[in-house]
Amino acid sequence: MAKAKDDDEFTEFVASRAGWLRGTAYLLCGDWHRADDLVQESITKLYTHWGRASGADNRDGYARKVLLNTFLAEQRSGWGRLVARRAAAPQDEAVGPVADLETGLDLRRALAALPARQRATVVLRYYCDLSIDQTAEALACSPGNVKSQASRGLSTLRTLLGTGSAGTTRRTT
Repeated sequence: MAKAKDDDEFTEFVASRAGWLRGTAYLLCGDWHRADDLVQESITKLYTHWGRASGADNRDGYARKVLLNTFLAEQRSGWGRLVARRAAAPQDEAVGPVADLETGLDLRRALAALPARQRATVVLRYYCDLSIDQTAEALACSPGNVKSQASRGLSTLRTLLGTGSAGTTRRTT
């Protein structure tokens, strides 16, 4: 009886968070197909550890951490390098409604050009809206490392997008 309850709880959690996980995975890897693979692998890992995850204070944070670890582990493997090359090929997939399509495409290309740790830091800080401490916890590194990775990532994005430093906002939380 308890197993059925856990399965129902897991199914409900995944159904309500699948879109969010997929969007986050896409920002990490830059390829919808690869994002689907990352989410599927993360959901499988989450299921095998659902007893621990269901008892976590922040299930979304736990799921995000599993997704992030899955992405970073793939980046370190030979398979990750092969998949990254495939993802670098031009994509013609629709992203969804974007106010300025050209800017959206430029941002996707620039984000894909960042090293994996910088990309993960930028996505967690500015897309997932995590604080420096929360990002540091998710990446298992120091807050200073998060600050430097975010700074380098934003600097690279500014350079690639040709925006310089004018008109940028600074987050301190």
